[in-house]
Amino acid sequence: MALKGTLDGETRRAALLDLASERGGLHLSEAAQLWGVHPMTIRRDFEVLESIGRVRRVRGGIVPVEADAFGARQGHNLRAKERIAEKIVPLLPDGGAVGLDSSTTAYVLADALPADSSFTVVTNGLSTFESLARLNGVRAYLTGGEREEQNLSLVGALTLSAFGAFHFDVSVISALGVHGESGTSESTLAQAAVKDAMARASATVILAVDSTKLQSRARVRALTLDRIDTLVTDLDPTDEHLAPYRDLVPRLL
Repeated sequence: MALKGTLDGETRRAALLDLASERGGLHLSEAAQLWGVHPMTIRRDFEVLESIGRVRRVRGGIVPVEADAFGARQGHNLRAKERIAEKIVPLLPDGGAVGLDSSTTAYVLADALPADSSFTVVTNGLSTFESLARLNGVRAYLTGGEREEQNLSLVGALTLSAFGAFHFDVSVISALGVHGESGTSESTLAQAAVKDAMARASATVILAVDSTKLQSRARVRALTLDRIDTLVTDLDPTDEHLAPYRDLVPRLL
């Protein structure tokens, strides 16, 4: 039964955001049924909420930005991120230079590195740097920059300059969304610029995203898929959800 089909657009969007915040997310088809409106109406509502920075789009729905702070996201899809880390660790060259972004996926990867790891690692993630600092064999560098609270990261000109000072064998980069047509995307221009700087400095770029990010878009374009060498997800490489990327990315893991 429709709950609020008579609400005007602004009031409906506020109610959609309240419900998404309460639940931690909201599916498009469920919202259309609850409000008794066409799915395209809800889709437009979601686009408006994303354009003003209140939500990010995921496959089939939305996640409120307020519920997406770094601390809350650390435990979200944790098993998927651990599976991704398991796949990436063997790809990191012993003694090599590695770039890690500020994502929770990179944080889980840093925490999964063997105790005897021997890498030079540069990151703009505050939590990731703390995790790396506990490994005696890792020479860890934290970029300078302006603190961004949502991702517990550093961004801005100093961050870009720091990443640009290195030649990375591998950079591990995550994203808020990845789409077969538009590539990766982020919530802010500052985060997109960081991912671009990391890719420019790297011989090999690994895109590490859990399967909830597939075929979704955030509001700022970042990397086109021709700049990605390996796409690592929690899925089996033969999974049909990876079909949009098979002809665009050289390696799927």
